[in-house]
Amino acid sequence: MVEGFRREDLIYDWNEVEGREAPGHRPEFDDETLRDGLQSPSVTNPTLEQKIEILHLMNELGIDSVNLGLPGAGPVAHDHVLRLAREIVASGLAITANCAARTVKADIEPIADIQNEAGMPIEAAVFLGSSQIRQVVENWDLDFLLRTTETAVKFAKDLGLPVMYVTEDTTRTHPDIVTRLYRCAIENGASRIVIADTVGHAVPAGARAIVRHVKRVVEETGAAVQIDWHGHRDRGLDVANAIAAYEAGAHRLHATAIGIGERCGNCPMDTLLVNMKLLGYIDNDLTKLLEYARTVSRAVGIPVPRNYPVVGSDAFETATGVHAAAVVKALRLDDRWLANRVYSAVPADEVGREQAIRVGPMSGRSNVIFWLTSRKIEFTDEDVDRIFRAAKQADHVLSDEEILAAMGRR
Repeated sequence: MVEGFRREDLIYDWNEVEGREAPGHRPEFDDETLRDGLQSPSVTNPTLEQKIEILHLMNELGIDSVNLGLPGAGPVAHDHVLRLAREIVASGLAITANCAARTVKADIEPIADIQNEAGMPIEAAVFLGSSQIRQVVENWDLDFLLRTTETAVKFAKDLGLPVMYVTEDTTRTHPDIVTRLYRCAIENGASRIVIADTVGHAVPAGARAIVRHVKRVVEETGAAVQIDWHGHRDRGLDVANAIAAYEAGAHRLHATAIGIGERCGNCPMDTLLVNMKLLGYIDNDLTKLLEYARTVSRAVGIPVPRNYPVVGSDAFETATGVHAAAVVKALRLDDRWLANRVYSAVPADEVGREQAIRVGPMSGRSNVIFWLTSRKIEFTDEDVDRIFRAAKQADHVLSDEEILAAMGRR
C-alpha cells in the first residue's frame, strides 16, 4: 500500500452520503435461468447435461433457489425437471427448488409427482395475471381471480406442496386488487408471494412503494409469509429495482444469468450479485461468476456483449494511455488492491477476473512496454517504437498476433 494512506481514505463513497434503508434480513436469490430465461425467443434450449452444469454453478455462487422449469409443459420438460431435482439430492447441493405452474391442476400435479419421486421439497410457483389490462383482455373479473387463486393454492397444499403465489403484472395492478389476491392466497396456505414486474414497468420508487404496500398486507394477516421480487428489464431499471425492492423489505430476488428472458430479458443475476456484494448485503464467493455467465451463454446460444458489465470481455481491459498508465503504476507498486480500483468500480479479483492492458490507437508507450513485460517477451526500444507506430496507424485495438507481427515475430 502507498505509504501514508489508508485504503478506506482513498475512495470517497457518495453512495453512502444519504444512507440506505437496509432491512434486517439477508437477501435470498432465486435463479430463473432455466425457466423464465428460456422464454427468450432467441435462446436454444440447453441439454440436460448443460442444465446440470449450470445448476452446480448456481450452487457454487451461493444462489439460494432455482426454478427448475414448468413440468406441465410436456414430457421433455417433466423429465428435465425430475432429473435436475434428483441431481440436487444426489449431489447434496444446498440450493432449493421450485417449479412454475399456471393456476390449473394439470400444471400443479406434475410438481407433486416430482417432489415425491425426487424426495425433496419443491415449491409450486403458481402464477396468475392480475392487472386490470389483463382482466379486460381475458374477460376476467376479480371474483374469477379470487376463485382461481383459492382453488389453485388449496389444491397445491393438499398435494403437500409449499406454495409461492405469483401475481403477473403486479406493478401495474390497483392496490385493492393486489391486497385482496394476496390475502386470499395467504389465507389458503401460500407461504411466499411474488411481486412481478412482468413488463419492466417499474422504476425504483415504484418498486419500493409496492413492496411496502405488500409488506403491510402480509403484516396485517399475521402470517409468516415471505415476499419475492421478480423484475424484467424493458426500461433498463431491473437491477436498480431489485435493490430498491430488497431495501424496502423483499426477502428474495429473482434473476437470470446474463439477463436472458422474454423481450428485453430479466434482471441479470450476475450483475445483481455483484452490486449486492459491493453494497455489503451479501458476502458470496463470486469467483465463479465468469464461468457461470459463459456456461449459460454457450448453452443457450446468446453471446455476452463485449462491453457487458463484469463478465464481458472488455470489462477489465483498457487501451487508453492515461487509464492504462494509472493501472500500470499501481501494479508496479505491487498493490493489486489499488490496481483493481484505480480505474474500476468492481474489484476484478473478487469476480475471478484481472486487469488487462491492451495496445491501440489511444495507447501510450507505457501500454506497449507493459504488454511486453507482462508476457516476459524480450524487446528493444526499436520494438517498442514499431508497435507504437502500428497502434497509432490502426483503427482498432491490436490483437496479440498484430503486436508480434509489428515486431517482426509470428
